[in-house]
Amino acid sequence: MGAGRVVALSGCLLGLALLVLQFSLTIPARLALDDDLPGALGFFFSFFTILSNMALVAAYGSEVTDWRWLSWFRRPETRGMLAAAIAMVMIFYHFVLAPIWDPQGLFKVADIGLHYVTPTLFIVWWIGFNRHGTLRLQDLPMMLLPTFVYFLYAMARGALVGAYPYPILEADRLGYGQVGLNALMMVVFLSVLSLIVIGLDRLMGKRVPA
Repeated sequence: MGAGRVVALSGCLLGLALLVLQFSLTIPARLALDDDLPGALGFFFSFFTILSNMALVAAYGSEVTDWRWLSWFRRPETRGMLAAAIAMVMIFYHFVLAPIWDPQGLFKVADIGLHYVTPTLFIVWWIGFNRHGTLRLQDLPMMLLPTFVYFLYAMARGALVGAYPYPILEADRLGYGQVGLNALMMVVFLSVLSLIVIGLDRLMGKRVPA
């Protein structure tokens, strides 16, 4: 097994462990707040951090298995999109959420793991162990689309249950105009990160992964 697959397998196992840890902490905590099980599950899967880390696990899994249903995660555009998206997760958390959120104990372990460790590992793996030189500017819309779909999902769920996963999406408090402006700023931010990923991919060329 090559070094790239070793890193991918390690990333897959680490990501799964952290997701299971976060799940095992979040669901009982929500149930203790008198939430029902469907509500607790909806809360857990409403976070972009959770969904994007699940996608990282799938990308790693596509590298270490030949399962056909993971073929979309083998595409360079998909992996480039994930590199940009998970970088956004890490930066957004560090500068926006971390100052207002102070988890303790195992919650902190899961928090640091999913917001710092897994993003850093995936970016290193993408840079060091993937083929490069195929991304184009034309790929930018596709790289933004999954996050846009997530935004629609989060807003629709929030309108139904009256709860939003992130402060910048709280339409009941901020109003839809401000939320729309916040979303536009995030689109610009993700676009910049995606363009950086495309530029790095072009610079690194078609280097064969280890």
